[in-house]
Amino acid sequence: MTSEISKIGWRFDNTYGRLPEMMLSKLPPVPVKSPKLIILNDSLSKELGLNFSTISNEHLASMFAGNLLPEGSQPIAQAYAGHQFGYFTMLGDGRAIIIGEHLTKNDRRVDIQFKGSGVTPYSRNADGRAALGPMLREYIISEAMHALNIPTTRSLAVIKTGENVMRETSLPGAILTRVATSHLRVGTFQYVAMRNDQKTLKKLASYTIKRHYPELKDKRNPVLALLKVVMKKQVELVMNWMRVGFIHGVMNTDNMTISGETIDYGPCAFMDTYDPRTVFSSIDHHGRYAYGNQPDITNWNLSRFAETLILLINKKEDRAVEIIKDTFNKFNKVYKESWLNMMRKKLGLFGEKNQDENLINKLLLWMSKNKADYTNTFCYLMKEGFVKDKLFQKSSFKKWHNEWIARIKQNKKTDNLSLDSSTLNLMRSSNPLVIPRNHKVEEALDAANNNNLVPLHNLLKVLKKPYERPYKKEEYHITPPQNGKEYKTFCGT
Repeated sequence: MTSEISKIGWRFDNTYGRLPEMMLSKLPPVPVKSPKLIILNDSLSKELGLNFSTISNEHLASMFAGNLLPEGSQPIAQAYAGHQFGYFTMLGDGRAIIIGEHLTKNDRRVDIQFKGSGVTPYSRNADGRAALGPMLREYIISEAMHALNIPTTRSLAVIKTGENVMRETSLPGAILTRVATSHLRVGTFQYVAMRNDQKTLKKLASYTIKRHYPELKDKRNPVLALLKVVMKKQVELVMNWMRVGFIHGVMNTDNMTISGETIDYGPCAFMDTYDPRTVFSSIDHHGRYAYGNQPDITNWNLSRFAETLILLINKKEDRAVEIIKDTFNKFNKVYKESWLNMMRKKLGLFGEKNQDENLINKLLLWMSKNKADYTNTFCYLMKEGFVKDKLFQKSSFKKWHNEWIARIKQNKKTDNLSLDSSTLNLMRSSNPLVIPRNHKVEEALDAANNNNLVPLHNLLKVLKKPYERPYKKEEYHITPPQNGKEYKTFCGT
């Protein structure tokens, strides 16, 4: 088996493990009873330069369970902290092990992590395991986000462990193999800063710049440049979440990556009916991480990141705080400009007109008042025939529609009231025709828990091309049936 695994193409170069010991614990995954491969991401395997074609599913399952590790892997659990729902906590990988950093053929570096791999020193009395449903949820949503052109961690494989885990009930255990540009988080910096170890904090900042943003190392103030680029990355990320109606659900600082990738798909979901107050997470009792709050929470999280960098930005604390405040005073303006440009694309608007913001807000207000489906409203504007909602026949919508057409005419100063190809192409680049509808995700997960993987594979096939028309697949467009129940998601821990 070892000789087979050696032919896969793993190239490990594990740099994080060379950081000070306080930032990690070295330990292997806890072996599982009888691993079974559930799903393998063939396209991602090829991107990573890995060849699994000559390996039996049995041996693959053993590898992705951590029962047998590839040569060159050096398993670690990372230490980090985080503000969870506003309250600071010392944390760490309580149920995950990074087996190593793999280099692709073009030398792109990625973390290979097993999620659900057993107890670690950071488990805090938990079992360190994961259930099949939440691991498949992360597989579905992370791969959907990738197809939607949104920065994200990826999912390489899911295996069943052959053991049950106890949550509210007994559930089949599973391990997800997650691929990330890195697992460096705002919480990683908070962990070191709270220990008042400026020497290690400086090493962490240098390591982060070298790994993710090497172009910053020659800047006059590299750490300030790091703060600014992370802010830019996070603005772009959350703006894209807003574009497709994605609600992360648990925007704690330990779930905010320095690379700008979406990470940790716990109680996440996609909004159907447009409402900025939408919350799906069962643990978000006060709506802290509601859809409409995500930009403000991003600002708050970035502020916590900035706090850890104060003395690295300037040895004089007062001067450092002044510099940071000046940087953050620009956040709202930068985000608003980014958001307006994103919404212009969704509506097919070229250039910038004074009335654009008002036009956009009028549509969003109409959608909120009339409980219109967020994704399908834009599909209707693109004249996609599967949208037949009577809401769009209302006089209030027609009035807005006339204003929109008048603005469209300013794109090319044309009297043609139909949408030209350039307008439609702009809209189609930003508006997905399909998203992971919550009821279709639940349908796939329920079936998988009963050993039926057909709905899972069907859903993944459709989500792979979200901007293309899945002919004869209208079931993936329609809104969920109204059964009177409020949809809730759970962390899966």
